[in-house]
Amino acid sequence: MNPLQPDTASAPCAPEELQSEAATAVYRYLAAHGIAYTSYTHPEGKTIEEAKRWWHDDGSVHCKNLFFRNHKGNQHYLVCLHCDYDLPIHDLEQRLKAMLAAEGRPSCGKLSFASPERMRRYLGLEPGSVSPFGLINDAEHHVHLFLDRRLQAADTLSFHPNDCRGTVVIARAAFEEYLATVGNPWQYIGLEE
Repeated sequence: MNPLQPDTASAPCAPEELQSEAATAVYRYLAAHGIAYTSYTHPEGKTIEEAKRWWHDDGSVHCKNLFFRNHKGNQHYLVCLHCDYDLPIHDLEQRLKAMLAAEGRPSCGKLSFASPERMRRYLGLEPGSVSPFGLINDAEHHVHLFLDRRLQAADTLSFHPNDCRGTVVIARAAFEEYLATVGNPWQYIGLEE
C-alpha cells in the first residue's frame, strides 16, 4: 500500500497551513512514523451533530471519542466508538469492571466525564477536539484507550487531528500501527448496546 498524503484537493491549502499547532503535530507525527492517512479541513465541528455537516462521504467510520476518569481520579480512559452509537456511562462502567476483573486488574470504579483541565493535562486537548491522536501528548502513557470492537470491521476510520476543524481518514490497520508507536495501553472491548 502506498502511503497516502494529505488531501490538499479538499482544502484551498495544505492542512498544516489552516490548522493549529495541535493538528500540525499530528500530521508530523504520522509522517515521521510512515503512517499513511488522508486529511481535509472544514469549519469547526465540536459536536458530532456539527461535524456531520462537514464530513466527506468517504466510506470511513467516523468515531465518537469520550474521555473519562475513575472515581479516584487516578486513572483516565479514552473510549472510541461509532459516531452514531450511544453508550450510557453506567453500561460502560459495568463492561469495564467485568473486563478488568477477568484480567485480574483493579476495578475502574465509578466513571465520570473528565474535566477540561484533565483533558488538557493528559491529552493536551480542548473539549470538542478529543481524539486518539491526543495520545501523542501523553508521554507517561497514563490514558488507557478502549475501542469498540465493532470498529475492527471497518476498513477506514475518521478522527479529528486534535483540532475540530479537520478530519483524518486512516486505514484501521494504519491506525493500529499508530497505536503501537504511541505506546499507550489499548484494546478492543465489546460495547454493544
